[in-house]
Amino acid sequence: MTDNPFDGSGGFDMNALLAQAQQMQSQLMEAQERLAASVIEGKVAGVTVKVNGTGDLIAIDIAPGTVDGEDAESLTDLGDLIVAAYRDAKARVDAAAAEALGPLAGGGGLPGMPDLGGGGAAPGQLGF
Repeated sequence: MTDNPFDGSGGFDMNALLAQAQQMQSQLMEAQERLAASVIEGKVAGVTVKVNGTGDLIAIDIAPGTVDGEDAESLTDLGDLIVAAYRDAKARVDAAAAEALGPLAGGGGLPGMPDLGGGGAAPGQLGF
């Protein structure tokens, strides 16, 4: 993305601007695909959950001895552990999305163009 839409003489090159926008869109789509294909783990006290890069739960692993299957309170605690492990994984997904998509999904605008303060998408609000 080295083409500046301003040609140096005060003119404006719409084709260069469109080429930059298409290149950025392509990079964003590639980053979203890589993120969606990733598997991220969250762990809390013997419970491990795996989510994909879009935050969908894909697996839960519970270490032996984490809970007593005969005790109602222990089983309730297991539910809490699963929720906490999922939240850990989801926070990691959001951080990965911000890192992978942040420069592409918001803020800064196109090279050579002023930042109009539009900002970027917040983690978890990236439309995937």
